[in-house]
Formats: sequence, structure tokens, C-alpha cells
Amino acid sequence: MKLLDINTWDRKQHFEHFSKLKDPYFGVTIPFNVEHAYQYAKDNKVSFFGVYLHACMTAINAVENLKYRIVDNTVQICDTIHASATIMRSNNTFGFSFIDYDKDLHVFLSNLSAEKRRIERTPDLFPLVNGLNCIHCSALPWLDFSGHKEPVSGQMDSVPKLAFGKAVKQQSNLVMNVAINVNHALVDGYHISLFSEIFQKNLNK
Repeated sequence: MKLLDINTWDRKQHFEHFSKLKDPYFGVTIPFNVEHAYQYAKDNKVSFFGVYLHACMTAINAVENLKYRIVDNTVQICDTIHASATIMRSNNTFGFSFIDYDKDLHVFLSNLSAEKRRIERTPDLFPLVNGLNCIHCSALPWLDFSGHKEPVSGQMDSVPKLAFGKAVKQQSNLVMNVAINVNHALVDGYHISLFSEIFQKNLNK
């Protein structure tokens, strides 16, 4: 990670205000058309979750503010953001993963499969690799939710948190709601709109 100079940062006052809040996170839930991504996964016999997660991670890595992290009251920027997704085991327990991001979808899908195998074989909750250079995300494919709340530790946190809902048919489209929660000291609604636009473009490829 690379340290940013807060004193010359155009968000200095914004950061100083919101970083003092007990819970500086704000969240929105956004509907995405996943019809093309679902059909691609079906036609190529690959994980639908992996396809849309890759589209999401590519969008995350394209928005600089989503790569900012707070470390000891300083702001740092990560080179690459990876995915720490909740993965369910066959016994309905779960473990946290750390899936290395790669621009190549097939490499990313291979990394996801390796983490799935590791989690299935161990009762451990946490992955072997962990850090701030990730997002925390969960898939809730059983629920078509329109709102979502993440747990809050009470400690300073700056990792974006996402939840992916159930994909449901709406007229001729397949729509999935995605909740995203971010630290307002680092990210504004504008940056979420950039992420949303890029994510949908990636899903349409």
C-alpha cells in the first residue's frame, strides 16, 4: 500500500469529519441486470457467482476511492483489491476466503475454486491470507432483499462490504440486488455511482 499525504488531499476536511464518527459507514442497495452474466456462466459451465464476482472486483479496482484504506489514522491506497468472500461448506457452516483478483476471468475462477476446496476441507473461519487489500462480501442467493445491514465492530474500519442477493426475473431481465457499504470518510455517493456504472458494463460483456 502507498501512503497518501492527508494534508494535501482535497478530501482532508471530509476525512477528518467522518473518520470521527462511531459508525462512518453508509450503504445503498442497487439492482443490477445479470442476465448476460448468468447466460455466460450457464453456456460455459462455470460458476455464476464467480462470473459476477469477477465483474464486481474489476469495477472495484477501477475506482480509486474504493482502494483507499485507513491505517493508524493515515490514508493509504492499495495496488490491487482482492475478494474476501463468505463461502458455505456442504454442512452449511461457512469460512472466510481470500480470493486473489486477476484481470483474467479464468484465472480468477481457478483462484475461487481453490479457496472453495480449502474451506471445505477445514473448519477454520479465517483464511491463510488476510489483510485490508480486499473487500468483504457475501452471497445470499435465497433472498431477494431490498435493504441490508452489515455488522459493525466498533473499531475503525475502511474495507468496503458487499452482499449479493437472489437473481430474480423481472419482465425480460434477470435482476440481482447488491448492497454496498463503504466508509464515508473515503467514499461518497459519486464513487458508488462510478462503481455501479462500471459493474453493470462488466456484467454486460
